[in-house]
Amino acid sequence: MRANESGSERESREPTCTAPSREPFRSRLRKGVLAAVALGGVLGGSARYVLGLTFPTPPGTFPVTTFAVNVSGAFLLALLLVYVLEIWPPTRYVRPFAAVGFLGSFTTFSTWMVDTHHLLGHGHYTVAAFNVFGSLFAGLAATSLGLAIGRMALARRVRLAARHGRARRYGWWVR
Repeated sequence: MRANESGSERESREPTCTAPSREPFRSRLRKGVLAAVALGGVLGGSARYVLGLTFPTPPGTFPVTTFAVNVSGAFLLALLLVYVLEIWPPTRYVRPFAAVGFLGSFTTFSTWMVDTHHLLGHGHYTVAAFNVFGSLFAGLAATSLGLAIGRMALARRVRLAARHGRARRYGWWVR
């Protein structure tokens, strides 16, 4: 500290360590984002319900519908997130609507466990084990495939833009 500094000058130069004010969660929540998640949830849950009614699984057999819904949802989520985060221009509502709302309610991991519980309860141990491990491995493979396809689309877009001298980040709709 210099000899000719007053107390107020010294205080203004020292860093302040005040805690950030914490707003209630409700005030930070954007109503449009919440509406996008809700609308996506209604549509995704309805789509899953219709598929379950259209392709019912007989008791004691492998739950093909639940398996197909979860694996396709894992693939679509991975592909969508590559597009949303790396290819499309920034947007506020696509990820909450499609990823959280639609695909979050379309994929039915709780039903996956209920199906496994029913299989175990009826003594179908091999089918239950295949349901658990097959769904895990197929979901991981579908996620990897979705990421790979999304990244190939990104690389192709970058190559085409460089070839045509238009090195821009987003698609044709952003000028």
